[in-house]
Amino acid sequence: MNGLIGKKLGMTSVFDANGKRVACTVVQAGPCVVTQVKTEVKDGYNAVQLAFGEKKQRKVNSAERGHFEKANTTAKSDVVEYRDCDMDVTLGSIIDVSIFEEGEFVDVVGTSKGKGFQGVVKRHGFGGVGQATHGQHNRLRAPGSIGACSFPARVFKGTRMAGRMGGERVKAFNLTVLKIDTEKNVLVLKGSIPGHNGSTVFIEK
Repeated sequence: MNGLIGKKLGMTSVFDANGKRVACTVVQAGPCVVTQVKTEVKDGYNAVQLAFGEKKQRKVNSAERGHFEKANTTAKSDVVEYRDCDMDVTLGSIIDVSIFEEGEFVDVVGTSKGKGFQGVVKRHGFGGVGQATHGQHNRLRAPGSIGACSFPARVFKGTRMAGRMGGERVKAFNLTVLKIDTEKNVLVLKGSIPGHNGSTVFIEK
């Protein structure tokens, strides 16, 4: 199996073999249910569909209910496909953290925290215009000039300006698996991952 769906629980720290304190993120990875197995002959490509997280029954339509009943499971809130999996699975089987090993590297995909409408200093790391002297009383966090004059007489596309920040799909690469708790389906990953506590993340091998 190439990955799992999980939930970010929060951050903590552990001590390595040298006594150095290492920041890490705790993730509940699974258990996930195989809700569909796609094949080259029937669907045109090979993939395994996993589902995670409970969904309220009043929010489930008839098509979703029938889809999950085929896998003999309740309705799930998150569904994702993993293509070209190197693991033989059957419909309705359970995938947990046992597919990972301590010390290996994984990638984590999540949605970053939304920060609303932000200025150029916070959004792009600008330094502001000038110093706090010589009449620069309200220019410390200003963007400054954004374009030329008579030519080209417009602002170029892609110019870094103020705007909405965060709330985007972000992928963190090569995070080390420090610890695995198979009883609680918990992974301890070195470093930080995108998203707020309780958000859904996708762990890929």
